[in-house]
Amino acid sequence: MEPFYFKSYNRTVGIAHDINELEKEIERLGRDDPGCVEWHLREGHIVVWLNYIGERGLAEMLRGVGNVKEALARIREFKALKSRQRKRTRYYSK
Repeated sequence: MEPFYFKSYNRTVGIAHDINELEKEIERLGRDDPGCVEWHLREGHIVVWLNYIGERGLAEMLRGVGNVKEALARIREFKALKSRQRKRTRYYSK
């Protein structure tokens, strides 16, 4: 699958291959180039990419988000929910 490329004025400033890298890049770029992240969020580029890699739940949680802090909070919430679901599944499958 293709990674997500954070671009700023025709220059690639970050790359994410999965949700963990997406979180790290949004955090880093949120400090270094918040306008870049906010543009990708507002334009829906990140949501489209998340759907492409099969992360529809997180895509839905980020739909309409245009703020770096809000995006990070939702990504972390999604990861925590996913972690709890995995633990619950392991518990019940024993």
